[in-house]
Amino acid sequence: MAQVQRQLKKPGIQRGMFTMARTTPTDLVRSKFSTAEIQSRALSYLPDDMLQNIPENDNAYSLFQGFQASFPELTHEGKKHRRRASRGRKMIDDSPSAPNSPHHLNKLKKERSSLMHELEMLGIRKNMASSEIHEIDNKMANLAGMRRIILERLAGLEQEEALLEHDIVDMEGRIEDAQVLVDEAESIAAAADTPTKSDEDDLVTDQDADEFMSKSIYEKLPSASSTPSKKRHKTTKRKSMPILHEHFEPGYMIREIKAHADHVTALDFDVPFGTLVSASMDDSVKVWDLNAGRCIGSLEGHTASVRTLQVEDNILATGSMDATIRLWDLSKAHYDPQGSQFGRDDEDDDGMAFENPDDQPVDPPEGSMADCPLFTLESHMDEITALHFRGDVLVSGSADKTLRQWDLVKGRCVQTLDVMWAAAQASVSIGTGEGTWRQTNRPTTKAADFVGSLQVFESALACGTADGMVRLWDLRSGQVHRSLVGHTGPVTCLQFDDVHLVTGSLDRSIRIWDLRTGSIFDAYAYDNPVTSMMFDSRRIVSAAGEDVVKVYDKMESRQWDCGAGITEADGGRAPAIVEHVRIQDGYLIEGRRDGIIGAWAC
Repeated sequence: MAQVQRQLKKPGIQRGMFTMARTTPTDLVRSKFSTAEIQSRALSYLPDDMLQNIPENDNAYSLFQGFQASFPELTHEGKKHRRRASRGRKMIDDSPSAPNSPHHLNKLKKERSSLMHELEMLGIRKNMASSEIHEIDNKMANLAGMRRIILERLAGLEQEEALLEHDIVDMEGRIEDAQVLVDEAESIAAAADTPTKSDEDDLVTDQDADEFMSKSIYEKLPSASSTPSKKRHKTTKRKSMPILHEHFEPGYMIREIKAHADHVTALDFDVPFGTLVSASMDDSVKVWDLNAGRCIGSLEGHTASVRTLQVEDNILATGSMDATIRLWDLSKAHYDPQGSQFGRDDEDDDGMAFENPDDQPVDPPEGSMADCPLFTLESHMDEITALHFRGDVLVSGSADKTLRQWDLVKGRCVQTLDVMWAAAQASVSIGTGEGTWRQTNRPTTKAADFVGSLQVFESALACGTADGMVRLWDLRSGQVHRSLVGHTGPVTCLQFDDVHLVTGSLDRSIRIWDLRTGSIFDAYAYDNPVTSMMFDSRRIVSAAGEDVVKVYDKMESRQWDCGAGITEADGGRAPAIVEHVRIQDGYLIEGRRDGIIGAWAC
């Protein structure tokens, strides 16, 4: 101890001890590191809060094991098992050895060790692939959940958009009514400012009195049988288009409505999630809100069942078995199932937001569609089986074997086309039997209408009839300028665009015609007669006597089924036969024989 104390009394040792006492342990450690190593450790430093929030990993293998299994040629074990032997070593190994020699045994053990190592690495890689699949499944599940949330958000936005658009239309109507009142007030004020007539001018002779009374009675007073006024009906176009259905899977059922008590005879809608009009053999015509799934009201006026109808914006045309055509303005309905946000008080809420979805649908109030009728067209002598209008031109087909062209501004028939006479004239002028009326190979049934379907575009008219012919008319001359021959049964449906015309028939086939050449571009057949057909930019949908809708994808050239017959097959239910179909931008509506209407993403 005395020697230690003597050493500590030396000045050099004391300075060293004092320096060490003033140095922290961290400085002592850093004094052993180089500058580059200190910088590297500073960059790779992780705070304690990040180290505490490290996610759990269920993988049984470490990162090094995964690297070793994925890239064995870069690891020490892989190099040891895969290193190339020298030439001399290879010659020694290739030399024959006795099976009972130690050298042969060691060689077999090395090969077994190499194979076991490869087997272990393959097991690690297999388990790593399985872990990656589970991780991808979890990510897909999370993305699917996020997609559902965003879909619900999109549905809410579209519903708010529909309500706002309804309020805008309501406001525009109020502005127009106020403008009419202002104009009337200005006209009355202008009339009051005009000078009064003199007493001599007020004297009226007997002849003038008779003329005045005759004019007031026969010209100024409207009669019940007079033609409608020439006031043009107002068309209300949608300001926005729904896109929610485009994000559903094909074949997804959007909505199902118990619309009628008997089978559906006709249906049409304006836009996806918009307004639907359906007619049935129960003599009812109902208007539906596809977004809310509720009935807006019933249209009363026809004395028999409606066989055909068309919806274009807010204008509806219906053709009935009572031989009349009626036009309606759906924007004048007094009932909105979703409720208008403009001018509503809290006490006016009818509690629809708190209803039970399993309850029966709420009936619309009486007289909700009382102001919708516009005028009636009466000239046909038998039931209306087909109609189509575009702009101010409407063309109708009837069982009286005539086609009639109507001016919707004047409300009267401007041209009558006799199908039988046109066929006979075509036979005489052409000299062949292509234009004549010909009996089909299949026996005619009661369901086969004389005029099955038609479509008009400006002066062009396409008409399909019970003889299987498709005739293309020129409304300017009233003549048939081309006849398309191919169907062996009555034509029930047709539609054309700028290039192709698609027809469906009771001969169970659908044919696609090239309007430029008049030849058949494509054709395909089903097991049952085709009763309804329509196409959009991608699909051709048809009702062919089954509980599903037949869909032909023009882009992929494939056929597939959509409808209740697919979704309800597992539940043991047997849906009714689909009679009518309509499609627009992938939004499909189908009507069945039991009165149920379904909306699908197609």
